Parts: sequence; structure tokens; C-alpha cells
Amino acid sequence: MSTGGKNTSFKWLITGLGVFLLFIVISGIYLTAAFPRVRCPARHLDSPEALADCYECHQKATPKVAQDWYESKHGVQLVKCFMCHGQPDGKGSLPFAASPDPAVTCQRCHDPSMQRMTAKFGVIKDCAECHPFHQNSIHHATYVKPEAKKTLD
Repeated sequence: MSTGGKNTSFKWLITGLGVFLLFIVISGIYLTAAFPRVRCPARHLDSPEALADCYECHQKATPKVAQDWYESKHGVQLVKCFMCHGQPDGKGSLPFAASPDPAVTCQRCHDPSMQRMTAKFGVIKDCAECHPFHQNSIHHATYVKPEAKKTLD
């Protein structure tokens, strides 16, 4: 009679293990389908017609970065991504960089401002310490005047 109890417990154990494994497999399939590695259907070099408009794919691939850019001064003034990051195909005037060097990149357009800031406050290694790019949202607290501009008033 004790053998029957062990068989029942063993059957429940095998059934539970099978259900658990089935759950793991189904979850894996779901997560792979729901969150693919490449969320944008066109990778950088696969879609030359979309090279100048990164926003469409980056809304899906990096939604926070895309939204921050969209709400920033650069987004409002339609300063496109390639102006700072270069073209992914390397055909633009800048080499492509996901994280461009602010000392070089920012200076291309903001040299007069950077010279005034250097004259008043000395050399600061990284523009983004006071002026975070992709985060100058007109709807968030980061758009408040930076400390440097408060001291100029």
C-alpha cells in the first residue's frame, strides 16, 4: 500500500516538472518574439532611404533617447541625428559614432558659445556636465537654466 502512495507522489512530481518545463519553453518563445534583439525592421546599413531619419526606428529601439531628442532644443529645431552622430554608412562629413566626442562635435556648431564659456569659467572637459544632450526637454526639469547661465544673469 505504501508503494501506491509513492507512485502517486512520483506522478505528481513528474507532471509538475513537465508543466514547469512547458511554462519555461513557452515563456522563452514569447520573450524572443516580443523582444527581438533588433527591434527596428531596418538596420542602419540595410535601409539607405532611412539613413537621414533615425527617429522612426529609434522610437522602437531606444524610445527614451528618441523621445528626449524629440523634446530637446535639437529636436524642436529639427537638428537631425546625423549632424552630431554622423551617417552610419560613413558617407557624411562626420564619422559615425554612437557616442560622439562632445569637445569636437559640439564645437562644430557651438564654438562661439564655447569660447565665451571658456573665457568666463575656464575649460570644462565635458559639455554634457552642464548641458546634457538628448535631455534638454521642454517638458522636464532638465530644461531649467543650467547653473552656468544663472551666474551670467
